[in-house]
Amino acid sequence: MVLTKDVSLPSEEDLTVQEVEVSTPGLRAAAFHMGKACENANNEFMLCRQEYKDPRQCLNEGKAVTACSLDFFRKIKKNCAMEFTQFANCLDRSSCDFSFSPCRKTQAVFDKCMFDNLNMERPYFGYFSEVKVHHTEKPRPEGIKKPEYPDMPLPVPDDLPLSPAKFGKRVFS
Repeated sequence: MVLTKDVSLPSEEDLTVQEVEVSTPGLRAAAFHMGKACENANNEFMLCRQEYKDPRQCLNEGKAVTACSLDFFRKIKKNCAMEFTQFANCLDRSSCDFSFSPCRKTQAVFDKCMFDNLNMERPYFGYFSEVKVHHTEKPRPEGIKKPEYPDMPLPVPDDLPLSPAKFGKRVFS
């Protein structure tokens, strides 16, 4: 996006939100549950970015995603802090790439705590790669045109004389 004097940028107050201050192992430990819990807010944000193609139009949706993740981590801290910390520490210390495989036991304890206390089941493998239709209450933005594709080229007539091929055959059997 090219910036000119006609482009209005949001103020510092519009951009300032409380950040999610969680380490990489903590984010990986909670990723599946948080993805499921904040799925609607994330989809609204991604839909806004896709439709408007301008990040300034989607600040409120981005704030909603941040608020959802903050609320999610507050619930974890209130109900499953010990299990979450053990799982995150296992991810941090068991491998150099935060692999889940050495930490399946602590993961099972954390998943059980999330299900028992917050009624959140860990999404099954492949849940996030499934195709889903997102229903939104927001109207479509105005001014978006559907892409128009030109007509197909005219077909080559069957009686068109062909010169001999330079290399190999023209017709493959």
